[in-house]
Amino acid sequence: MGGQNYSMTLYNTSVTSMLRMRWGRQRCMWLARTVTRRHGQRDTAQILLLRGAKYLSDKNGVTPLDLCVQGGYGETCEVLIQYHPRLFQTIIQMTQNEDLRENMLRQVLEHLSQQSESQYLKILTSLAEVATTNGHKLLSLSSNYDAQMKSLLRIVRIFCHVFRIGPSSPSNGIDLSYNGNKTPRSQVFKPLELLWHSLDEWLVLIATELMKNKKDSTDITSILLKQKGQDQDGTSIPPFEPPGPGSYENLSTGTGESKPDALGGKQEASADCQDVISMTANRLSAVIQAFYMCCSCQMPPGMTSPRFIEFVCKHDEVLKCFVNRNPKIIFDHFHFLLECPELMSRFMHIIKAQPFKDRCEWFYEHLHSGQPDSDMVHRPVNENDILLVHRDSIFRSSCEVVSRANCAKLKQGIAVRFHGEEGMGQGVVREWFDILSNEIVNPDYALFTQSADGTTFQPNSNSYVNPDHLNYFRFAGQILGLALNHRQLVNIYFTRSFYKHILGIPVNYQDVASIDPEYAKNLQWILDNDISDLGLELTFSVETDVFGAMEEVPLKPGGGSILVTQNNKAEYVQLVTELRMTRAIQPQINAFLQGFHMFIPPSLIQLFDEYELELLLSGMPEIDVSDWIRNTEYTSGYEREDPVIQWFWEVVEDITPEERVLLLQFVTGSSRVPHGGFANIMGGSGLQNFTIAAVPYTPNLLPTSSTCINMLKLPEYPSKEILKDRLLVALHCGSYGYTMA
Repeated sequence: MGGQNYSMTLYNTSVTSMLRMRWGRQRCMWLARTVTRRHGQRDTAQILLLRGAKYLSDKNGVTPLDLCVQGGYGETCEVLIQYHPRLFQTIIQMTQNEDLRENMLRQVLEHLSQQSESQYLKILTSLAEVATTNGHKLLSLSSNYDAQMKSLLRIVRIFCHVFRIGPSSPSNGIDLSYNGNKTPRSQVFKPLELLWHSLDEWLVLIATELMKNKKDSTDITSILLKQKGQDQDGTSIPPFEPPGPGSYENLSTGTGESKPDALGGKQEASADCQDVISMTANRLSAVIQAFYMCCSCQMPPGMTSPRFIEFVCKHDEVLKCFVNRNPKIIFDHFHFLLECPELMSRFMHIIKAQPFKDRCEWFYEHLHSGQPDSDMVHRPVNENDILLVHRDSIFRSSCEVVSRANCAKLKQGIAVRFHGEEGMGQGVVREWFDILSNEIVNPDYALFTQSADGTTFQPNSNSYVNPDHLNYFRFAGQILGLALNHRQLVNIYFTRSFYKHILGIPVNYQDVASIDPEYAKNLQWILDNDISDLGLELTFSVETDVFGAMEEVPLKPGGGSILVTQNNKAEYVQLVTELRMTRAIQPQINAFLQGFHMFIPPSLIQLFDEYELELLLSGMPEIDVSDWIRNTEYTSGYEREDPVIQWFWEVVEDITPEERVLLLQFVTGSSRVPHGGFANIMGGSGLQNFTIAAVPYTPNLLPTSSTCINMLKLPEYPSKEILKDRLLVALHCGSYGYTMA
């Protein structure tokens, strides 16, 4: 070796990227391939560094550390840091580089954090400091929102990942950092407290402005304009931090003190700038998301941090103001809504007001968020993961293989093969779902019964005649959950009440019409009339079928001795409804949901109402508008030639296919057109055409419907524009306020 220069090249396992380390006066080439074991590269680097190899970048500026991080080689990074401690901070700073794959960075930092408790704490503290710096940059109007937001959330995700896999990750339900416990581990969050404090101050300041009904709000707008103006001039400004109460005039922007009227007074500020909420909502919401992630990583799965719940409750009005101004914030940053029912309930009315398409995208984004990275190398199907089913006993054999299959693998993908057949692929999977959707409602299994309209199905209260009925209900739930998970449509439609059960929405007396229209009319009559002197002698008990025998069942404790009166009749109707629609089939519902929730979390499915769930599961039907027009009747003063009717059908032609389906659901309770077209639509008492009835117009009055007789009650709107606006509001705001004739 004397007198020569040696250099060394390490090859990555996937590409022949070179890691060069030169020795002073020696030259030769040593190739080391780490195809089978990663520590081969680590050992090679160790040997070279022991012999005095220098750490240099190649002609393109790529360093050995760059290559190691790109490949996720934590062991080699550990060796490099041992000889060059300054590289530790280089790795920490790499978390801000969006060109590096996040999962590779996680892999490297995960390995480094496992070396010792002190190393673990050092990594977390350093990441927290970088996150805090990035957070304050995000809270400055001088920064690029999109780039800074992505950087902050990326760093926080890595921070939370390393925190969770640490040697003492939370498992006992104690929030180690935010419940006041003074542990070394809790100290890693200390740098972030500066960021959370700035966030809290800004939200309090905005709340104060809202309470003042925008009086003097241009004071704060001027401050923001000053920042924005300096940004455009290229002048450096400090983090976007709120001033203390009454101290706007003392806010320093880095170029001297600024006054609220620094850009020409309040008139110019209000004329040239958006209001403060529009300017800050996205930035503050991203920091709120980071705060939630940091709170959550300290809690056991399924639990929400008390501190974060307290935070949302404290700033409830401001957060609602944010999402009302820009609902997209919900889907971009307020992921916490999906994981905490208490918080979800505060925003549910805003969430459900968002377009169906947006909620579908959010649904699938979060449903598949835990799946392996899309850029992972494709692996062939493992023979053990194939669902091998018998075509001649497809229901039973599918039930057996699905119950044995790995749930996590089924979420990632499904491979089906029929016994004795070679075919596989998406076509076979599609056929499998088609056949099973028909088999689920096969009368031979006694799981479901047809509803009064003959096109929808309801769990059979007598399904116990099949000894395996609860196991089969669980399987039916699994199939529908799998179909929804993989965006496979099923050729089956359920009653509105059953969709409500899946969603956890309480049923009401109108839902009884799907299984017994006459009984539903009787309940409606009780509600509409004074029963004080009719001598009905009803009590809070009813006679019903219990395992094949008629028995008197109390609707509530002691119900047999409690008379139904004018004052308590509403309670009676609701309890009767719950008995017939829920209690009578509760075991079946529970078994179905047990299977369904294996693939679809309850929090996610709550994004939709019962009508939208039907569309998710069974797809969007095609509607022939000309057939619809031909088979529509008019009453209460309307005729086909009336201007309002002409406008109505023009609007139906103009709206989207999705909105036409919503209209059909709104009036008939179903998204389906029966075989034979609109002439065969069923009502509560048999065939019943779609009907439009006139209603006197008053400003802002919305259309309503009577679903049991397929009637749209359409106000006599003065213009087509008002008709369209009011109709779309009624369709998108929902499934509430329906009436029965």
